[in-house]
Amino acid sequence: MNALHEVQVVVIGAGQAGLAGAYHLRRTGLEPERDFVVLDHSPAPGGAWQFRWPSLTYGKVHGMHALPGMELTGADPARPSAEVIGEYFDRYERAFGLRVRRPVDVRAVRAGEGGRLLVETSRGAWSTRALINATGTWDRPFVPRYPGQEAFRGRQSHTARYTGPEEFAGLRVVVVGGGASGTQHLLELAPYAAATTWVTRRPPVFREGPFDQEAGRAAVALVAERVRQGLPPRSVVSVTGLPLNDAIRRGLADGVLDRKPMFDRITPDGVAWDDGRRVAADVILWATGFRAALDHLAPLRLREPGGGIRLDGTRAVADPRVHLVGYGPSASTIGANRAGRAAVRDIGRLLAGQDTAAA
Repeated sequence: MNALHEVQVVVIGAGQAGLAGAYHLRRTGLEPERDFVVLDHSPAPGGAWQFRWPSLTYGKVHGMHALPGMELTGADPARPSAEVIGEYFDRYERAFGLRVRRPVDVRAVRAGEGGRLLVETSRGAWSTRALINATGTWDRPFVPRYPGQEAFRGRQSHTARYTGPEEFAGLRVVVVGGGASGTQHLLELAPYAAATTWVTRRPPVFREGPFDQEAGRAAVALVAERVRQGLPPRSVVSVTGLPLNDAIRRGLADGVLDRKPMFDRITPDGVAWDDGRRVAADVILWATGFRAALDHLAPLRLREPGGGIRLDGTRAVADPRVHLVGYGPSASTIGANRAGRAAVRDIGRLLAGQDTAAA
């Protein structure tokens, strides 16, 4: 039987949010392995970035902010973002001695003995006084349901499984989704595919100017209210708009980014609208985002009737020992950095016995 490890804090996930939290735990004087542990189910450093498609180069990344305490400098914008950011995260873990344990799959978090939490994993169990959950969304790709979906004779794929435009050569492709991934897929696919069609639920909003820290904070604020109400969060990216760069301008000018409203149903040979329009398709590519990967927290019963987890800052209102970073208003690189710092500040009060909310 695996031994029960006892620590003060468990961090689940070693993406941007988890590493930010671990960094700030070290800054308070807590030691990795002795006082806290970072568990990551990915095979290597890099968080979800390591799974991004090769043609997503670092220069195309939508609003990447450096981790706290170490800037990302001198990166070649033509290199795949998976390589650039994976190497950066690896350097970061080693520079601050974070000693991330991987691959570790967290199966459940439940109430333990003595007011502690029990974290059950593929590599044993940890008893902890506090938890930073930073599991992100990459493991839960979202595909909406439409009538006729099961009868479609072509192929359906998702951004999470996208490997590059070559796999769509000579095919008629419908790309669904109005975010950065959808537009990037379209711009890449167009020279290879026989035809492309872009559909979105809402008209896309394009914005001028860089995605700087001020823009990031404004986007975070727009998402926070839903989380305070206990509703499932919208992604931060969904409220920032699409950057109107040279590639987007070319796509608009040459008709590749000719947006159509969302279809009403899927047919065996494509998609159709109730007004009689039809588009033939060999592939439907869902660039429809992701949902928070939180199933392992189900035993704690944190969800509100509205379907989300209500937070006070980063703390789960239903259990203030649990902090969610990279969730809702902190589901961006800048938001994750700030949330990691805030979570550790609150956890410090909890460990010192000063947190009346957890009493």
